[in-house]
Amino acid sequence: MGMLHLVRHGQASFGADDYDQLSALGERQCRLLGEYWRARGQPPRFDAVLLGSLRRHGQSLAAIAEGLGSGLPEPLVWEGLNEYDSGAVIAAIHPEPLEKPRDAEAAKQHFRLLRQGLLAWMRAETAPAGMPSYADFAAGVAGALTHVRERCSGEVLIVSSGGPIATALAQVLGAPPETGIELNLRIRNSAISEVVFNARQFTLQSFNTLPHLDTAETRPLQSYA
Repeated sequence: MGMLHLVRHGQASFGADDYDQLSALGERQCRLLGEYWRARGQPPRFDAVLLGSLRRHGQSLAAIAEGLGSGLPEPLVWEGLNEYDSGAVIAAIHPEPLEKPRDAEAAKQHFRLLRQGLLAWMRAETAPAGMPSYADFAAGVAGALTHVRERCSGEVLIVSSGGPIATALAQVLGAPPETGIELNLRIRNSAISEVVFNARQFTLQSFNTLPHLDTAETRPLQSYA
């Protein structure tokens, strides 16, 4: 029996021209996660590490490793763990230009449109530019889970984004794809979701926890985007 730890990347650069870059807060969130694990000796070591190929995935893993203060296995880069393009998803249903989400109201509008766009993509009602079909996206995530179940044991770490992690958890739960949208929009930066696995199945253990950001000092470091 093994334990899969699914970690969302730290806070990236929401609202900037280049989102795929951890903020200083994002680096700190992930470093604190590594320090939390090191202080508790849990997990004592990772037997395998997978991550997407996005810059924020690699930066998050590097910050976790810094906090752990010990080596990690050579990570396996899995393209199926890359995030969807939220801009393309929104543009497929709302081609008019949008203001950058620099205030609360603009952020709310962004996420309302994202929810609608994701639903249309999942139902194959749209084909966002430069993106795979939702069926292919989900298959990429499922492939990573199959790799873990068939090839891995012990403690396994996946560092990815909210979309792939939510899709993986919906698959583990046997829930409809639409459930993944709501899971996706709840997953916080650097949050951990744990899944117990063996050669036959996965079982959800925990969802969206932030034990490393749960003191009076660190709670203000929690973020969603």
